[in-house]
Order: sequence, then structure tokens, then C-alpha cells
Amino acid sequence: MQDASTPPSPGETSFPRSEIRVLLLEGISETAADAFRQAGYSRIEQVSRALTGDELHSALEEVHFLGIRSRTQLDQRALESARKLVAIGCYCIGTNQVATAVARRRGVPVFNAPYSNTRSVAELVIAEAIMLLRGVPQKNMACHRGEWFKTAAGSHEARGKTLGVVGYGHIGSQVGVLAEMLGMRVIYHDVVSRLTLGNAESAQSLGDLLGRSDVVTLHVPELPSTRDLMGAAELAQMKDGAVLLNASRGQVVDLVALRGELESGRLAGAAVDVFPEEPKTSGAGFASPLVGLDNVLLTPHIGGSTEEAQAGIGREVTEKLLRYSDDGSTLSAVDFPEVALPPHTGDARLLHVHENRPGIMSAITEVIGRSSANIDAQYLQTLNDVGYVVMDVAAERGAASALMDELRGLEGTLRARVLF
Repeated sequence: MQDASTPPSPGETSFPRSEIRVLLLEGISETAADAFRQAGYSRIEQVSRALTGDELHSALEEVHFLGIRSRTQLDQRALESARKLVAIGCYCIGTNQVATAVARRRGVPVFNAPYSNTRSVAELVIAEAIMLLRGVPQKNMACHRGEWFKTAAGSHEARGKTLGVVGYGHIGSQVGVLAEMLGMRVIYHDVVSRLTLGNAESAQSLGDLLGRSDVVTLHVPELPSTRDLMGAAELAQMKDGAVLLNASRGQVVDLVALRGELESGRLAGAAVDVFPEEPKTSGAGFASPLVGLDNVLLTPHIGGSTEEAQAGIGREVTEKLLRYSDDGSTLSAVDFPEVALPPHTGDARLLHVHENRPGIMSAITEVIGRSSANIDAQYLQTLNDVGYVVMDVAAERGAASALMDELRGLEGTLRARVLF
């Protein structure tokens, strides 16, 4: 691997994998480090916690590939300190912790794992629904206080009840499939058309879903349109005795309004896994308007926190980073031009990230045309202000390195690499 930040010497071969530095923060699953090692990458540093401030900036100075989870914040200053950074792997679903526009302008793609924890989240949601329908949280707390309330009042089977899924994406649809296996009826609401799984039915509107559901579960992204999606007015539309589950984003539910509905007894219970403000580290203090309510299950954002999910995420994200390192493929990158490439064999492969502006492709073509290289294949994609072109050229190594030097010198070049 060679890139614009570390220009090669004339005739130098691809940067040895044994010299590529990988930093994995926040206790990322060992499957990630194993995958790097099996691919020939040996300079791997693993840290069990998030880094911040000067400690983070110092750690990033010599890193080529960085793996983080949700607590490490990569703002503009952090990214500018990572002068050798080639790609970022977010070993989680979201990428809000990365200034992705800044990363793109620096020619650094960002990869994540949007689906690997789907089953883990879905299982937790179903378990919580059953617990709430049976009134287990209240009975559990009573036992802890030395009280004994053995009664069937307010305790219900899941079978025959209606589950309302708000946000029928990968997780929401899987929750619906599991719910049907329990004998529940499933209805859903989404702002886009979705392929229905099983016997699920689309509700006419959010209000229609809320009025018909015994259990409402939320699976929506964090957007301005989903902020306080479940406010006081929406909570008031829910059936008397219904329960609410939120394993999506913390800003989606008005927790003060929800507490009022729970204290009054109009809603039977709630389970919340995500919060507007969450502690930065394990063991830190936690506060929420829902603390102290017997009919509420509170969990510390653990929907996807199973060993199976984290192992899968470790493999998935690392595979994406390896494909980019070894072949230049950016398929499924977040906020970066997506180019799906065949495995790199034979020819020199030139990777050029540049400003997306008129004339730059003509300049690249002119450089190639002046050389003795023959282009065997070319791939191009753009996104917003950045373009990414990949060229397989038949040329001797020395000629290919010289050609890459010329391409690096073009005005508008953000990053360039050559693979041999």
C-alpha cells in the first residue's frame, strides 16, 4: 500500500502489510484483530477504552487503519492529527461520532456494520415485550422489597396481542417475524414503502398504529423528523394498558411525558434502552425521568451488546477495511464514493481520490495518455464534493510508481495510492 501522505521511493513496491499500523479502540471484539492477523497485518494495537483529547490525537499520528465504537469522537481536529489515516471502521451501527464530511475531504472512507446486531436487538425487544405484558418488572421489584403479589390481574399472554412496529427496517421487520412466531398480530408504520415479511400489515398512519397496538416498539433513525416522535400527543393516542419499547434512539421519546402516562397507570409499562444523554463510560452516574418506576425496564444501551453480535461486527467491519486496503473497494462505505472492485491481481492498480470538479478526469486521462501504460480497467464514482477513480494499468512497477507520482501532483488530488 502507498498513499499520498507517504510518497514511495522510485520503484518501491506496495507498502508491506507488516508495516501497516492498526489501532482498535473501545474493546472491539478479538475477531477483528484475528481477521487482520490472518490477512498478514501484524502491527495491531488494541485498547479497551475510548481515547479523548490530546491522548487520542497523539495515538492517531502514525495509524493507517482505525477501529472505534460509539464513544470515540473523531472531529475535525482529531482527523487532522491522523495524517497517515487511510480508513476508519466504526464497529457499530451509527457513524454520528465521526465528522464524515471531513473524513471524505481527506480521502478517508468510513465503514460500519449496520446489520450485524439485528438479531440481538430483536431478541431483547421480544423478551421485554413478554416481561411487560406479564407485569414482571413490578413483581420483581416487589419481591426485592420483601413483598409478595401473586396475581393474574394485569398479566397477559403475548399470543393474540397486536404488536405495532414503528420503523419497519432490518430490525423492525425481524422483531415482527419473531413476534408472529409467538402468535402476535403485527402491524407497522414507515415513511417509505417496505417489503412486508410474514403476515405483517401496514397501518394507515402512525396514529392508526398507536390506537390499535397492545405493544408499540420503535426502530427509527435519529433525524430531525424523528425527534420527539413519541411526544405527549402521540403517547395519548396509545391504547389504555399498552406498553412502549424504545431500542432506537434516545431523542425519539419525550421521557417526561412518558413518565406521566406511566405514573397515572394509563400505560402499563415501558422498556427503554437508549437515552437523550448517556454516560460516556461504564460505571458513570446515570439519570433519567424514568428512574424509580416499578413498571419500567431500563437498560444501558445494550440492544446489540451480545458476544455473538460483537463477534459478527468485528468480522464484518474488518473485512470491509481489508477489501479497501488490499483492493481499493469502497462498497458500503458511509459518505464516500462507493466503488465495487474485483480482487486485485496482476496489473498495477492506481487509486485516486480527488475533488469532484470539472476538468480533473481530463487531467488524469492526459497523464495516463502521456505514459506507456495501458488501462485495462477503470472504475469511477463521485459523491458530493469528492470523486474516486480506480485504474488497473499494464505497466512495470517503476513506470507505475512514476505515473502515480504525476497523479499525486495534480491539482485537486486529495489522496492517491498504488497497489502492486
